[in-house]
Amino acid sequence: MRISWPILFSILFFVSSVAGDELRDANRLLRASNVAGQFQSMTQQQTRNIIRTYSSIVAMSADVDLPQWIKLKIAACYEQAYAWEKFEAGIAQILLENFSPQEMHLLTDFYRSQGLPPMEIANFKLAIAKSEKIQQLSADYIFANSEGCADQDSELILGYLADRRRALETNIAAE
Repeated sequence: MRISWPILFSILFFVSSVAGDELRDANRLLRASNVAGQFQSMTQQQTRNIIRTYSSIVAMSADVDLPQWIKLKIAACYEQAYAWEKFEAGIAQILLENFSPQEMHLLTDFYRSQGLPPMEIANFKLAIAKSEKIQQLSADYIFANSEGCADQDSELILGYLADRRRALETNIAAE
């Protein structure tokens, strides 16, 4: 049996169109549930916690306050390394692989406050039950696809402390 090119092209177009629709639904769900905003907020909070930890360690071990310019460079690194745009397509793919199209529509409608039909409550609960697995897959994806900033952070801080120590030694020698 031979399949003609027009038929093969039509089949491929249909399959890619369906996949495109489902990916569009996954992206729509991400927007409706404000995952990007939550991700950005969590990234900013984590960055503040990291800077606070670095500041405490430096203050306790070297009796020095980290200067603002170092804190800003550290924050800029995390903002760039964990920009939502770097992860959005992968997270959308995770949703696509774990939710049926019907579940994505149901969740999108829910997040858009369009309500939940009583006959869909059981399906909604089944979809929500997948959230823990999706969170774990997303965290694994982000970890596997992020650059991190720890090396840059330590170089900045250690460089600053070394420069400060040399400046103090130079001042003591000059006296």
